[in-house]
Amino acid sequence: MRFTTSLKLDRDFRRVYRKGKSAVRPCLVVYARRTGGPASRLGLTVTAKVGKAHTRNLVRRRLREIYRLHEEGLRPGYDLVVVARTRAATAEYRRLEKEFLSASKELGAAL
Repeated sequence: MRFTTSLKLDRDFRRVYRKGKSAVRPCLVVYARRTGGPASRLGLTVTAKVGKAHTRNLVRRRLREIYRLHEEGLRPGYDLVVVARTRAATAEYRRLEKEFLSASKELGAAL
């Protein structure tokens, strides 16, 4: 991810949840908050409800790759938090990709 850093602090996640907008899809919930800075930040959340560790890691890797491939098509200066829902564990890669892109577009984070 060339133009993006990771959201790591709990207070940053909470700020995005509280002050950002959200777009809900069957497999994902995407939260976005405009920061106005030159770079974007990405946070991924995959809870134990999704499955065991290997399933959660697979979902996390897929979401990170989807973001990496489409990073050039996203506007800079946003904090994005992607929350995987339970259906993400059995969803195909293409479905996750489609839902992420449509949610990002709805929130104004995509070009």
